[in-house]
Amino acid sequence: MAARIRKGDTVIVITGRDKGKTGEVIEVRPDENRAVVRGINIARRHQRQTATAQGGIVTKEMSIHISNIALTDGSGKATRVGFRIADGGRKVRFAKRTGDTIDG
Repeated sequence: MAARIRKGDTVIVITGRDKGKTGEVIEVRPDENRAVVRGINIARRHQRQTATAQGGIVTKEMSIHISNIALTDGSGKATRVGFRIADGGRKVRFAKRTGDTIDG
């Protein structure tokens, strides 16, 4: 099955603590149906000092469930993703709100 949300996409959070925030997808975990989004679902973790890393409290992005985020179209609004066959027989994603192709 083709992925509706991919690494590098700009998404908006549609529910939860960070509702309304937008960010770029850093990592997608299809087996868990989760994604890591830059600046979203931030957690503070205590880290022990090691020979290579400084100790202290660090902030990191935690994963968020894919059902809680939506792809944004050009205007920054949430849109659903559809698939169609483009010229040359390639399967491409398109924004259902605007009808624009997402992949080149």
